Amino acid sequence: MKKQLISAALAATMVCGALVPVQAEEDYDLTLYTIDTTDTDFEDWLNTAQEATGLKINVVAAPTDSDTRQQKITTVLSTGDTTVDIIQINDEMATAFKNTGWLEGLNDTVMTEDILDNFATGYISDMLTSADGQIVGVPSYCGYLSLWVNQEIMDEVGITSIDTLDEFKAYIAAASEKEGRYGYGGSWEKTYVFNEIAQFVNMFGGDYYDWTNENNKKALEFFKEMVDNGWTSLDQMADKYEQMNQKFIDGDYGCVFYWGTGNEYEEAGMKGEDKIHMYKVPTFEKGSIFTDSWSYVLNSASENKEAAYKFLQWAASEDGEAAGWECFDRYPARSDVAETVVPEDNEVKQMYATYAEELEVHGRPMLPQTMEFISEMGTLFQQYVQGEITVDDFCTRAQEAVEANQ
Repeated sequence: MKKQLISAALAATMVCGALVPVQAEEDYDLTLYTIDTTDTDFEDWLNTAQEATGLKINVVAAPTDSDTRQQKITTVLSTGDTTVDIIQINDEMATAFKNTGWLEGLNDTVMTEDILDNFATGYISDMLTSADGQIVGVPSYCGYLSLWVNQEIMDEVGITSIDTLDEFKAYIAAASEKEGRYGYGGSWEKTYVFNEIAQFVNMFGGDYYDWTNENNKKALEFFKEMVDNGWTSLDQMADKYEQMNQKFIDGDYGCVFYWGTGNEYEEAGMKGEDKIHMYKVPTFEKGSIFTDSWSYVLNSASENKEAAYKFLQWAASEDGEAAGWECFDRYPARSDVAETVVPEDNEVKQMYATYAEELEVHGRPMLPQTMEFISEMGTLFQQYVQGEITVDDFCTRAQEAVEANQ
């Protein structure tokens, strides 16, 4: 294998978020900064990308910690660092970066009209289009914040449906009756919990940008009700998805909200209709769900733009999207590719079709000062569920956070 992954020595030089020039043993056409290096099939994906494009691709592994990762990428882009060409970013970073001039517009080179028609245009518009109309990224997959349930626990407590608020309460209450088990599990670390807050606000018919809305208050009160009744645990305030998923796999939770296609559960031997599986998001006041993606973007300071365009054109192509499904088990962002490569009997395909047909689909609520907003909301949430502030205090301060981070 070519020297594609950054060495430990190089990693040690990534001080204060900056990347030093890569001292490679051979020449590379471009450098890719990615979150995917820990995937067991990353090498297969990389070889596929290189063979398809004819490019030699140097890879820098992004930090796994979200705060550290965003700080490093912000530093690279804001300083005009030329050592990285293609960067993989999430919705939070896309919202923060798309109007800064740090990302190259792709309308005329990659995301042309014939290609764009195959992607979710609402998501592209909300998350990846700058104020001047430039599309700045190529989505690498389509993901939904799905409800996942443990069927073994549902069968044990005799619950057959959790489609309404009352049914959802009945299930998490019954599942929590066993010592050491909770009906609902969350990822409540301060930079992660906003996903769940926003999901419940939507289900209760609220508006994440308007904390004078009484339905927002109902959603917050439901979180506190779950804590006070022992249906969920304050111990999860330190948990990100890795910790939440392990507890879910271990049978500590009856249900969770989580992104992706469940490959973590499959690898643990716990995925299946009789074990852990997707469940249609329940309708409280309304049925609503979020979609997200990680996207490939081009550093506007790149000195290898022609090679970068070639990589991005492949990433946006049918073959590039199919490679993401085959290697990473990520649902293709292109609808035509999903229709072709995902088997008809695939649980994810069937559920995603249900989401699109029966639920309101939204991009997640983001503001330009993205991480500041996310962290502030997460801190307020943790204070509220611990009883340090009232729900009215939360709503007042949340509205101030919305207005401050516009």
